[in-house]
This record gives sequence, structure tokens and C-alpha cells, in this order.
Amino acid sequence: MKRIIMMVLRNLPFIPMAWFKLCWYASHVDNYTEGERYALLKMIDRRANKGGNITIDAHGVENIPEESGFIFYPNHQGMYDVLAIMAPCPVPFSVVAKKEVGEVPFLKQVFACMKAFLIDREDIRQSMQVIINVTREVKNGRNYLIFPEGTRSKNGNHPGPFKGGSFKTATKTKCPIVPVALIDSFKAFDTGSTERLTVQVHILPPMYYEEYKDMHTTELAEEVKRRIEKVIEENIM
Repeated sequence: MKRIIMMVLRNLPFIPMAWFKLCWYASHVDNYTEGERYALLKMIDRRANKGGNITIDAHGVENIPEESGFIFYPNHQGMYDVLAIMAPCPVPFSVVAKKEVGEVPFLKQVFACMKAFLIDREDIRQSMQVIINVTREVKNGRNYLIFPEGTRSKNGNHPGPFKGGSFKTATKTKCPIVPVALIDSFKAFDTGSTERLTVQVHILPPMYYEEYKDMHTTELAEEVKRRIEKVIEENIM
């Protein structure tokens, strides 16, 4: 919370215009292209990072597939994760997030601009509909981010179990799976510190359908987790 307050205070002259524009875009998403909405979000993200003393140390941006219609699968550390990945990512993507996050001010508007899908984990029918909708959109060339843990880890840089069900969209669409290893992202919003922070974002080489077509979703989840954990272990300070 302290870092969020610092972000706000250091960007006071910028906030009224940015907030108005963000809310306007969020309320009129179909009036703007995905590229225009994403450019606004990246600009706000850049200002927030600067005001919050956060540096993004990005690796593997060249691993992002040139053709759209892929899914990022990062470890989940906290509310800052999407903003961390957005900073170095040059192409628009959307998000599948739990519905509770969609009620958090600012994140609510960000997810609206991204046309994100909010999933109700207590409603099986609604959850299945989200999978169907995301599958259709990935097939149509939109990029998505799905947290395979389902909820943020309580152990910092140690990911929790990856759920096989989160990979159903990938196996149905046969799309590239792009693992992403986040390091120290939880320190941005989930600790009381305002000291200068470096968040590492490692975009791993994608797994294409030919590589995972014979895997069950549970096996795929374990493999993606293994690759992410390996990168975290190699780069943790």
C-alpha cells in the first residue's frame, strides 16, 4: 500500500488526465483498437513504475511469438504481476483473472481496457463459459495471460501447484504456450517497503503444439512449472 501511495503522490500532475482517459477507454472499449488501449495502459504502467521506484529487468522478450494467438503462463505472486509483464511486452494481451480482482479500483479499469475475462471459481458453469470464450478468442488471434496457480503464491519466489485445468484452453486451440518466470514481483504491492525494487521478468521459449500434444494437462502443468522454477532458482538474488 505504501508504494501505491508513493506512485500516486509522485504522479499527481499526471493522474487526473490519466484517470479520466483510463475510465473513458474502459467505458468505451469498442471505440478504440486493442493497440490504442494497450498503448494507454503501457504509458500509465511506465509512469507508475517510475513513481514507485520499480525497475523491470526483462529477459527473453525475443521469445514472444511473432504470430498472435498465444498464452502467457506466469507464476503468480501478487496484484502487480500483470503490470510487470506488460512493461516489456510489445504486443497486446488480455487476462483471465478471478472476479474479486475485478472490483479493485484501477485494476477494474485496466482489465476493462484489456477486455479481460473474470472467472468465478465458485460457479462451474460460468468458469466453463470463460474457457469457451477464451478458446474462441485465442483461435481468432488474441493473446492471453492465465495464472496456472489459480491464486497468488504465499511463498514469494516459490510457486504453488500449477493446475492442469488452466491449460485446457491451450490444448484446445493448439496455441503456443509461453512460460513466464516472475521474481520479486510480490515485493511491489504485497510488502510495506518503498525502497527501490527490481522485478525480474523472464519470458521463456514457447512450447509449440508439436512439443506438448501428447501430454495430459496435468503433465503439461508440471512441465511448465518445472521450467519456471528452474529459471527462478538460477536468477534469484
